[in-house]
Amino acid sequence: MINKEDWFMIEAQIEKGVYQKDIAETLGVHPKTVSRALKRRGPPSGKRPSARKSKLDPFKPLVDDLIRQDVWNAVVILREITEKGYTGRLSILRDYIRPKRPLRASRATVRFETAPGKQMQSDWGETHTVIGGDRRKVYFIVDTLGYSRRFHFWCTDRNDAEHTYEGIIRSFEHFGGVSGEVLLDNQKTAVISHRIGGAVRYNERFLDMAGHYGFTPRACRPCRARTKGKDERMVGYIKHHFFVRYRSFESLEHMNALALKWLSEEADGRFHGTVREVVRDRFAREAPCLGPLPAVRYDTSYRERRQVHWDGYIDVLGNRYSVPDDLRGKSVEVRIGFEGLLSVFHGEEHVVTHRLQSVQEGWVTVPSHHAALWRDTLSVERRDLSVYEEVIRCSL
Repeated sequence: MINKEDWFMIEAQIEKGVYQKDIAETLGVHPKTVSRALKRRGPPSGKRPSARKSKLDPFKPLVDDLIRQDVWNAVVILREITEKGYTGRLSILRDYIRPKRPLRASRATVRFETAPGKQMQSDWGETHTVIGGDRRKVYFIVDTLGYSRRFHFWCTDRNDAEHTYEGIIRSFEHFGGVSGEVLLDNQKTAVISHRIGGAVRYNERFLDMAGHYGFTPRACRPCRARTKGKDERMVGYIKHHFFVRYRSFESLEHMNALALKWLSEEADGRFHGTVREVVRDRFAREAPCLGPLPAVRYDTSYRERRQVHWDGYIDVLGNRYSVPDDLRGKSVEVRIGFEGLLSVFHGEEHVVTHRLQSVQEGWVTVPSHHAALWRDTLSVERRDLSVYEEVIRCSL
């Protein structure tokens, strides 16, 4: 930029017949800068031009608020401020965010790449969102294929063992196959104990499921959960993309339906910066390397024991359900499935399946279960009338 002294020097040199190119070389500026200074016909005022207003200015507080919530993705932020009325370009937003990125916490770690179909990483995340008008805590299990980075997640109201098994199976079904191994954190739903330098002791039912699907369980090294960094990154990706894109839901079923839609339309089609490829295209090479799904789905139901009462009912989740009356006084196994069904077993024999319902809806009864019981209870003894005639004669 030319100051007053430079301008007067240019004027003096021009009067001496010095070429503009030589003047520019002396000042260390471009010849066009010298030409513009001469056209100005006077020294600069010394006042800097006022900064031009940006379309982003009214939305900067909102952008800063999202950044404080650890939402750094410019595309996600653009969607949010566009809904509030922003009409500017994405490049303006990126230019505003870029100087702030050094403030973001560093998460440097060693990255391990795996062969196609070899590994799936599994982890739980949680967040708060609005469901049916109420703000509630939601858990979601995320499963990420190590090679392609394709992932699947399932939202629930609990993160216990049964939900862990169900989430992993749903991911296998979503991918259309089974990975060679499943890498997970040392959560008690799958790992009973894992000491540093010691052997891993897995939950017996988790091992049973692993055997059913043919994968090898693998636990992260203690205190090194970021061994499965690809999956932990996806937990944050879901929080800052899906749960920012959708902020309220009618129900968990509605949430999971939107999740599948979002996975198909956005997550699978994203360009992954590390592998420099679209996730969907990379998965096309990984899919043939996945193992086949078993012919029979593993039963992830809750399993509990119940004693059948004298009246032929069992108590489950605050309500009563009938079983055949010949099981009165005996112990049965109840299996509560995620599809809202209650199955009752006596030994290995399947006895009955009921649909779960609230106590307000009433007890659940199959009439045939208690037919013999009611017959015995309500039976009336029949006597010949001559018996009563003899009693009358004796009383006279």
